[in-house]
Amino acid sequence: MRTVQEQLGAVLDAVAQVAPLDVALHDAVGCILAADVVAGADLPLHALAARDGYAVASADTDAARSAEGDEPLHLPVAHDAHAGAPAPLRLVPGQAVRVASGAPLPVGADAVLPLEETDRGTVRVLVPRPVRPGEHVRRAGVDAAAGEVLIPAGTRLGARQLSMAAAVGRARVRVHPTPRVVILSVGDELVEPGSPASPGVVHDANSHALATAVRDVGASAIRVGVVGDDRAGLRETIEDQLVRADLLLTTGGLSDTDRDTVKDVLAPLGTVRFDHVAMTPGRRQGFGAVGGLEHGSGAVPIFALPGHPVAAHVSFEVFVRPALRAIAGRAELFRPSVPAAATHGWASPAGIRQFVPALLVGSPEAGYEVTPLGAPGEVSLSALSRANALAVVPEGVTSVRAGDHVHCLVLEG
Repeated sequence: MRTVQEQLGAVLDAVAQVAPLDVALHDAVGCILAADVVAGADLPLHALAARDGYAVASADTDAARSAEGDEPLHLPVAHDAHAGAPAPLRLVPGQAVRVASGAPLPVGADAVLPLEETDRGTVRVLVPRPVRPGEHVRRAGVDAAAGEVLIPAGTRLGARQLSMAAAVGRARVRVHPTPRVVILSVGDELVEPGSPASPGVVHDANSHALATAVRDVGASAIRVGVVGDDRAGLRETIEDQLVRADLLLTTGGLSDTDRDTVKDVLAPLGTVRFDHVAMTPGRRQGFGAVGGLEHGSGAVPIFALPGHPVAAHVSFEVFVRPALRAIAGRAELFRPSVPAAATHGWASPAGIRQFVPALLVGSPEAGYEVTPLGAPGEVSLSALSRANALAVVPEGVTSVRAGDHVHCLVLEG
């Protein structure tokens, strides 16, 4: 029997990042950047007006007076400057240039007097006060300096990062593509939700739940749905999916009966190992690779997960989620874990790592408390559906008492 750490280590040793690709910005959303985005020039290239108004040399406004009786200062308006102008104008000393927000600041100007503070003159403009150097000016290079690393490799690309890349003129970026995960639920007893219930029929909860879990990781989910136990049909389905998969997930079909055929089908397709792992739920696990050149594709990692929905979900959290983050190029592979005081006790099997659906409450400042949901010794989908954490009991602990601290895997914020 393998330990959880041995199984997880084997998984992470076997998976590799998807090969980097140059993609258009709209295809890079959610991907991990594979190469730094570097500024090729200052951004902005020239100083820009930050407000509609009048570009001036601040020294020319020192004579402006606000006290009654003093002669107000006016400056001649020499030109208009608009956003998108090919090059900055040159300001003649003692004059002003009317500028639009975003327009290049004229050479010789160092400030902008806001339009609403003036008489909006077109021939000459009232200057009601002295203007400070740099006032309402976006200086050259304020967003980026030439040669500066703007977005480092390893960053997950969202709206803010793509805005930065676009602003410096990058139409394409090099990324680790989003992994494509094909999901199959195996079993003659399975039917799609919405089908009539009858004796011996089980609605497929796993493929829908796993597709959502895959998307939550940031990967792309391809839900094939229910596949029967027929060996030829199952093998054909798996081989057909290899061309579009970076990872395969199957659930169910792992028992040792003649009707459960996953092990028989996967054996000739690659190098898949089936083990008992010292954990509950999720004792039966399969992992390896299928495909290869003889199948017209590269070898594709595959997880054969248990059929029970709780065991499948726990197995996904413990093994598949870290693997997907590694494939995507993520630096952080694991969910956060916090210690929490148990509100009451429960028993745990000897030599087995126990994962208990639980409700976690508290804060870093005040500390956390954890309450198991349902009976910890039972595998309850209802309990899992209400949980925001998994309480993890180590292999060497057979009893958790009220007040004991248990590490909890945080499933949601």
